[in-house]
Amino acid sequence: MHKSIEIDERIFQDAVKFYGSIFNLPPLASKIYAYLLFDYDKVGITFDEFVDVFSASKSSVSTSISLLLNLELIVDHNKMDERKRYFFINDGYKKIRFEKIVQKMKDELKLLDDLDNFKKNHDDYNEKIEAYKALLNKNIKNIQESLNKL
Repeated sequence: MHKSIEIDERIFQDAVKFYGSIFNLPPLASKIYAYLLFDYDKVGITFDEFVDVFSASKSSVSTSISLLLNLELIVDHNKMDERKRYFFINDGYKKIRFEKIVQKMKDELKLLDDLDNFKKNHDDYNEKIEAYKALLNKNIKNIQESLNKL
């Protein structure tokens, strides 16, 4: 198995499991993403290296890379005078991830407001909904303030 980067097997397996569940990735895409986390020097990993390292078919690797590119979790570059594409973690992914979280919270707030407006009578249930909406608003504000620093 030819590897251009050094990985820790335990951390790699933890990352595969964690990011697979967080991003809802199939196993090979999760492995490719986790593998790229170890590319600290940003040398980039080629398509052929993924095929070699994971003993996977070219079509499986291609499908996984396409998915990761579409989700904006990874980016690709061609180096000067080379036809090979090199893949890297998208450094902007953290910001993208939290922007999506904020959007989901805003969507939920709008839905709760719509439900609240539809349901005219206010009872004990609505106090809990108001507390929940306050929690969503507080978290949206906190995340957006932190995002501005990224």
